[in-house]
Amino acid sequence: MNKIKTLVAAFLLISFASFAQTNDQAVKIGFANVEEILSKMPERTAMQKELETYGQKLQEQFASKENEYNTKLQAYQKGATTMDKVVREDKERELVNLEQSIQKFQYDAQMSLREKEQSLIQPVLVKIENAIKEVAKENGYLYILSEQAILEGPDSGNINNLVFKKLGVDPAKQPAAAQQTQPQQQKPAAKPAATTPAKKKK
Repeated sequence: MNKIKTLVAAFLLISFASFAQTNDQAVKIGFANVEEILSKMPERTAMQKELETYGQKLQEQFASKENEYNTKLQAYQKGATTMDKVVREDKERELVNLEQSIQKFQYDAQMSLREKEQSLIQPVLVKIENAIKEVAKENGYLYILSEQAILEGPDSGNINNLVFKKLGVDPAKQPAAAQQTQPQQQKPAAKPAATTPAKKKK
C-alpha cells in the first residue's frame, strides 16, 4: 500500500508517562515496526482486495467517459466541414464540457481512492496502537519508539513479537510485506485533441 508510510507517521512516538517508573529505576524503552505489523495483519488481504475492486470501478467509469469523448470528437472531426455554424459551435461546447468533466472525474477519483485506503487502514492502525499500549503497560516500558527512528539499540528492545502475540497474529503464517499487491492506480488521462472550429470555405 503506497500510503502506509504517511498513515503510520502518527505512530512514530507513543508515550506512556502514566506508567513512569521511580527515579531510581532505569527507564525502559522499546521499539516497534508498525509497518511490518500492519503488513502481517490478517485484515490486510481483504483490505487490499476491497481497495483494488473500488479502484477498478473508478477505472471503468473513467474509461467510459473517455470513450464517449473520443467517439463524439471523431464524429465532430468527420462532419465539421458540413455542419451549420450553430450546430458546429454547439458540438464544440459539448466537447469542451466533456473534456473538463473527464479531468474533474480523474482528480476526484484519485482523491476518493486515497480516502478509501485511509478509511480501511485507520481501524487496523488503531488496533495496533492499542496493542502496543497494552504491551508497554504489561512489560514496564516507559516509551515505545518507531523502529525507523532508532539508529542504534539492543535487539531485546524490539516488541513486535509481543504485539503480534497480543493481537493473536502468527507472523510466520502471513505473507511477507514485499509480496503486497499495489492497488490499481488511475491512469493519467491523455489530453484530448483540441477542438477547433472548421474553417469556412471561401
